[in-house]
Amino acid sequence: MLLRLIIRDFVIVDRLELEFDAGFGALTGETGAGKSILVDALSLALGERADAAVVRVGAERAEISAEFDVTPGSPLEAWLRAGDFDLDSCLLRRVIDAAGRSRAYINGAAATLGQLREVADFLADIHGQNAHHSLLRGDAQRGLLDAHAGAQALAREVAVAWTAWRAAREARAAAEKDVEATQRERELLDWQVKELDALAFDAAAWQETEQEQRRLGNANALLEAVGQALAALDEGESGGLPGLRHAGARLSELVACDPALDEAAQLYDSALIQFEESALALRRYQDRLELDPERLVELDARIDAVTQMARKHRVTVEELPDLLQRLQARLAELVLRADPGALAERERVTEATYRENAKKLSALRAKAAKALAAAVSGGMQDLAMVGGRFEIALQPLADGSAGGSENIEFLVTANAGQPLRPLAKVASGGELSRIGLALQVIASQANAAGTLIFDEVDVGIGGRVAEIVGRMLRELGKSRQVLCVTHLPQVAAQADWQWSIAKKTADGQTTSAVAVLDAQARIGEIARMLGGEKITETTRRHAAEMLGLG
Repeated sequence: MLLRLIIRDFVIVDRLELEFDAGFGALTGETGAGKSILVDALSLALGERADAAVVRVGAERAEISAEFDVTPGSPLEAWLRAGDFDLDSCLLRRVIDAAGRSRAYINGAAATLGQLREVADFLADIHGQNAHHSLLRGDAQRGLLDAHAGAQALAREVAVAWTAWRAAREARAAAEKDVEATQRERELLDWQVKELDALAFDAAAWQETEQEQRRLGNANALLEAVGQALAALDEGESGGLPGLRHAGARLSELVACDPALDEAAQLYDSALIQFEESALALRRYQDRLELDPERLVELDARIDAVTQMARKHRVTVEELPDLLQRLQARLAELVLRADPGALAERERVTEATYRENAKKLSALRAKAAKALAAAVSGGMQDLAMVGGRFEIALQPLADGSAGGSENIEFLVTANAGQPLRPLAKVASGGELSRIGLALQVIASQANAAGTLIFDEVDVGIGGRVAEIVGRMLRELGKSRQVLCVTHLPQVAAQADWQWSIAKKTADGQTTSAVAVLDAQARIGEIARMLGGEKITETTRRHAAEMLGLG
């Protein structure tokens, strides 16, 4: 659910820090006070497009941060883990500067708008007159129906089967289209694979080869340098190590004459030991190091063959094994293409798998579509759409698609005698919001979003219907966090908690402020919604009764 929303310099909001509770919350206030601004700000945090107009006049940028909780083991946690985002919470941050440039972040890491929209599917679903929400998208309609049918896993299997069938079909068509070109490519690949196989390149062995080649290639220089060092150490009795040993012994004798010489004598002895060990190591190295011109020629030839092969295929030496795997895979595909019977059989098998899974999915969808349509149609009668009807059209696709054997479209008519029309083309925003409300209440258990937001779903209704809407939202709030911008006291009175949004003017600037209402303040706000500017004791008593506080 939504835990916290921080808004800075957004439209007429200078700074707001809001902490949200669970259940059903109502956002109320005078028209134009900025109630929908909170919804708009949250929409931006969830990936909606923005422009410079949202930055408050005089400010350099607008910032919106929305923090949601993360349930262990939830799809949201899996999504965050897959994207290498932190898992403690889900913090979305959006920054829009005065030039209209936008930046987005998820848990402090830079993110794309696409990523914001992806994660938004797990977090919140916004319904409102002017909001482009998920129910208008064909894929979302299909997803809602599949979730209501308990067919999400099968739908994924259908998509996988479709991809396999399409690949098999394309492979068979390509083989039939240009047999000669396929044969030429196969012959070339066969020769290239054999050539790379014969090279027998191994990354570990390659490093050893390079190291050995460097050693043998510089053997003369290495032997010369070792010889010079040993000659310097062994030169005559008065020079080199003999001379150093004699001088060291003399120093040790004279320490008795002056103890101050002891430190220098000890350092001299340590250096002498290092020289002696160096001489031993140099002699051992000299004994092992041999000139082997034949082996050097062999290594040079090997290195030249490998580098030439890499240059030929325009890859690095280290990429040669991957190149061989790719060529082998392509060759295997072309070998299969050369067998029309095998290609046709693979296409037949993959098509049969797709058709079988798609048939099962269609059956589940057809059953769920009838039940969901009947339930939503029933809900519409209570929501001031008497005679309204909701249906789910399953339009067969002869060749199918990744989404199954049919297109899915939500159809609705708000009044008796009118034809059904696609939900996306419903003219009235209020009707669209209420239909969405009915759908969400019925299918709420299948919706992944933990927060549902309704922006003025009560447009065009009142009285008994408004009470029904309030009860529906309160019921929905038992399993989801529900936020509702409303002008109706009947709706607001059903909320578990309530905020009042109002405009204030200071220093010539108008800003929006939010007040968290306690029980007594709620009575006053509900009374205002009931009676307008003039609030009487009778109105306050009525408000208290609606809140159950009378």
